[in-house]
Amino acid sequence: MTVVVADERVADVASVDVDVERWELLAVNVLGDRGATGELTLTFVDAEEIAMLNAEHMGKSGPTDVLSFPMDDGVPLSPDDVPMLLGDVVVCPAIAAAQFAEHAGDYDDEMALLVVHGILHVLGFDHEDPAEAARMRSVELELLKVHHWRGEAPGRFRQTHDE
Repeated sequence: MTVVVADERVADVASVDVDVERWELLAVNVLGDRGATGELTLTFVDAEEIAMLNAEHMGKSGPTDVLSFPMDDGVPLSPDDVPMLLGDVVVCPAIAAAQFAEHAGDYDDEMALLVVHGILHVLGFDHEDPAEAARMRSVELELLKVHHWRGEAPGRFRQTHDE
């Protein structure tokens, strides 16, 4: 398995720190845990770039925190039929920094959540209906416990945004 990581931020590169090697290791561990093989790209972009991608691919206005582009068009995959190219995960650290207090609790946990969340989308998970959302959140939390915290989630951690 290969994870290609790039920090392509231009506008807000100085405002938020990104430990590329750390998030690459998290991605490798999550993919390995799920039995995935192939190549995944993990790219960090600024708010302007993710807003453009959000409009182009999702038809939504404005920046978002994470976008996933699976190569399988959302069909759940088993380890035996994972394509050579798994897909792309695009994360916006500036949005993570702006929303962590109302979401995951701190910047580090927010970034980990976004990386894991994006990877799960690439692997065929979704949250369109309540049952899918519950399954995805359960797997997400277990992966974070094992590969990010190496223990229980902090009390401040939330997987969903405050309304």
